[in-house]
This record gives sequence, C-alpha cells and structure tokens, in this order.
Amino acid sequence: MSITLIVSLAAALVAGVGLGYGIREQIIRKKKEDVSKKAKEIILEAKDEALKIKEEAKKEEEERRKYLESLEQSLRRKEELLEKRFESLDEKQKKQEEREKELAQIRERLLATRKEQEALLEKIAKISKEGARQILLDLVEKEYKEDILRQIKKVTREAKEEADKEARKILVDVMQRIASEQATENTVSTVHLPSEDMKGRIIGREGRNIQIFEKVTGVDVIIDDTPEVVTLSSFDPIRREVAKIALERLISDGRIQPARIEEQVEKAKEEVGRQIREAGEQAAMDVGVSGLHPDLIKILGRLKYRTSYGQNVLKHSIETAHIAGLLAAELGADVATARKAALLHDIGKAVDQVVPGAHHHISRDIAKKYGLPDEVVEAIAAHHDDIEPKTVEAVIVRVADAISGARPGARQESLESYIKRVEELENIANSFEGVDKAYAIAAGREVRIIVRPEEIDDLEMAKLARAIAKKIEETVQYPGEIKVNVIRETRAVDYAK
Repeated sequence: MSITLIVSLAAALVAGVGLGYGIREQIIRKKKEDVSKKAKEIILEAKDEALKIKEEAKKEEEERRKYLESLEQSLRRKEELLEKRFESLDEKQKKQEEREKELAQIRERLLATRKEQEALLEKIAKISKEGARQILLDLVEKEYKEDILRQIKKVTREAKEEADKEARKILVDVMQRIASEQATENTVSTVHLPSEDMKGRIIGREGRNIQIFEKVTGVDVIIDDTPEVVTLSSFDPIRREVAKIALERLISDGRIQPARIEEQVEKAKEEVGRQIREAGEQAAMDVGVSGLHPDLIKILGRLKYRTSYGQNVLKHSIETAHIAGLLAAELGADVATARKAALLHDIGKAVDQVVPGAHHHISRDIAKKYGLPDEVVEAIAAHHDDIEPKTVEAVIVRVADAISGARPGARQESLESYIKRVEELENIANSFEGVDKAYAIAAGREVRIIVRPEEIDDLEMAKLARAIAKKIEETVQYPGEIKVNVIRETRAVDYAK
C-alpha cells in the first residue's frame, strides 16, 4: 500500500471522526434543550397544582373555622340553658326540703294530738287501747261467728277441692306410669338339703365343720328337727347371703371340710361383692343417674340385701327415684336432682347396722363425703320429718318415699308395732279436752273422733282437728298419711206414750 493512500485513509478517518463528534454534540445539545423545556413545563404544572392545593386548603380551613365557631356558639347556648335548669332545680329542691320539714312537723303534731286523744279516751273509758281492741274483736267474733265459720269452711273447701283435684291428677298420672312389681319380699335364711344325712356332714366330727363355718362367715347355723332344712341366722344380710352361697356350694360339691369351707366362703364373698357392684350400677342405670363415685355405687348395691318392713330397700329406692323424677317433671322442678336424691335417700340403711345414728342422717353424711351437690344432700336429709325441706326437690323426694312405702303390698308391719301405733293414735286424740270417744280405723289410716257438742262448737271443732293432726305429726312415726275426722253430733230424743 502506498503512502498516499494511507495518508488519504487517515485523513478520511479523521474527517469522519470529527464529523461524528460534531453530530453527537448536536444531538446532545438538542436533548438537553428538550429536557430543559420539559423540566420547565413540569415545574410550571407543579406550581399550578401547588397553588390549587393551597387555595383548596385555605377554603377548607375557612369552612372548618366557621363550623367550629358555630359549634362553640351552640355549646355556649346549651351551657347557659343547663345553668338555668340547675338553678331551677336548686330552687325546687329547696322548696321540697321546706315542704318536707313542714310535713314532718305536721306529722309530729298529729301524732302528739292522737296520743293525747287516746290517753284522754282511755282515761274516760277506763280501759286500755289493747283491751278495747280485744273487746271489739270478741264482739265481732260473737256477732259474726256463723259468717266467719261459713266463710272459713267455704274457702277451706274450695282450696282443698282444687288442691286435691290437682294433686290427685298429678299423682295418678305418675303412678300410672310406674309399673313396678310388688316390692315385698322376705330375706331367705334357709338352705334345703338333699337328705337328712347331710346335716351330720355339715356338723362334722365333734362339730368341727360347723364351728369353722360359723367362725369364717359370722353367722349362726341352726340345725334342728326340721327335715332337710338348715337355718342361717345373722343380723347382717350380706353375711347371711355369703354363708348361704358357700353352704349351697359345699353341699353340691359334697366335700365338707375346714380347708374347703374357707375356700368356698372366700369365693362366695367375691361373688357377693360382684353382685353388689352390679346391682348398684344397674340401679343407677335404671333411673338414669350417672357420675356416681364407684364406692358410692358399691354402698348402693348393698341395699339389695337390706329390707325395711319386709320391703327390699334397693327396689324401694329405684321406685322412689322413678316417682320423684315423674313428679319433678310434672311440677317443673329439677328432674336430675330429684332422681339422684331419691335413689340415694336410704343409702344409710346399707351401713346403719355398724354406724350409729338415724339412717337419713347417715345418708346425708355419705352424700357429703362423696361430694354430691348441696341440693341433693339437703333433699336426702329432709326425707324424714325432723329436718325441714327447703327446696321443691326435697319435698318431692319426701312425697315419693311416702308413695312407694305406703302403697298396698309394699311393706309388712308386725302385729305388735301395728297395735302400738293404733293405741298411740287413740291416746293422742283422747288427751284433748272435749273429746268423748276416739277410734283408730282403716288400719290406722284414719282417726275418728266424737266430741261433746256442749263443749266444742263448730269453729272449735276445726281447730281441734288441726291440733290433733299436728300432735300426731310430731309424736307418731307412720308411713303415708292419717286422716283426722272430728264429728260433732247433737240428738233430741223423746217418747210417744
């Protein structure tokens, strides 16, 4: 390549570079001008926008200021109005206080005047105020005695009819829904033998077998001339049941010896314990009571082997719980509380042979021990008369207990205790003045009293019936209720000749 060509190329290159640089400078300058122009436009627009915002802010501030001024004026007017009202109320209060003072003074003057007049009247009449009142009451009673008696009889009759009607309806509805079996049963205390020879095997050589049996069971075995029968005697029905099961198994097995006796008695105790627990669980399930402590369930199950007047106590407790639940439902009371208290009301009878005290007091203590609610404890304790019921549920439990115990066939009463109760009823009635004769009838369910008409009038007759009934309630223990029937009769006798 020649030097001339190289120089030409170099010159062209330099010229091109210079030309490109010049064009670049023009472009940059133009862009700067455009940017500067755009920036000025933006600044102008921002100034216009700022001016608008400023004007709007001033306008809003002016409006707010006017609103605050109007609000302040309104508050001032209300404050002035309240001040005027307060002043008015103060004036009224002062006037009221002045009036009350005047009235108090007037009352004092009237009271003083009344006392002076009463003192003057007592001085003139020579009788005290209380004496005059008693004379007036006596005169009114004497003059309107028949009217008062008639009104008392009418009100009493209407109230009694209405109450009896409603109570009868509720009790009939409840008792119709209770289809329980007859509760009376006798505790079995005899064991039948397959033959007379078995008696000798039970006694054993020199009485060894029977001695061991009585020692480990705690019951008395009575072997007499009754053919093929052995009698078991014990105050504890559970011990008696254990002995009965053990003896029946020994007789069935045929191997009657001291070691075998102890083994069978232990097995019988386990079986009876299982039966007790199952009986308690079944009883609670039958009446719908849940959440009882396991130990409480066991104590409840012991009632299976306890009787009262020939009535099985566990069956009686279940029946009482059903009746109490239905009564509570009819009366709008707490059904759960009534059922639980009724089921456990006689639980003290399971241990009353070893724990001193009345069974309902023992039942209350057991219920407290196992954390039952206060309303349940109170209802359990109040199912007998020495503790006053404080809740509707407590009254329901007492009524349900009486229904279950007093219905026909429920209980058996010994002839001796029956005669004693009947005599006591007649003696109570004869102890009142004006009573001529008294008879206990209807198996001790009614006391018929004949009064001397010259000593007891119709008004006194009603008072006498109430007084005798109250004394019977306080002194006699009886199931159900006793009707006190007072009769006043006058007769006129003449003879035709």
